[in-house]
Amino acid sequence: MEIIKKYSFRFLYTILSIVISLLLITTLYHFNIISSNIYQTLKLIVLLVNILISGIILGKKATSKGYLEGIKLGTFMILLCFLITLVTGQDLKIRLLLYDSMILITSILGGMIGINKK
Repeated sequence: MEIIKKYSFRFLYTILSIVISLLLITTLYHFNIISSNIYQTLKLIVLLVNILISGIILGKKATSKGYLEGIKLGTFMILLCFLITLVTGQDLKIRLLLYDSMILITSILGGMIGINKK
């Protein structure tokens, strides 16, 4: 039960920080403060940075094998993205698979950095 609590808290924190960051970026885009290209790039960067930070935090709390913590976080994030894709009726494309692999690699990297920063 403690494991579910640990991961669900970190997962909710990650989702909340991503939503707040994307809300800010979308507001800037809505008022034409940033261009479309910058908006698309910032969306990806915000997502990956938040996942990296969450991976680092989970890695710091791990006793060994930080990459496993990153894999767990990345898998949860990929499942969420997959469910959103299914609910919205979008087709699975190579671009989405690349997106998911970037999420997984970033979370693994975050877990590995976190375990080494103890």
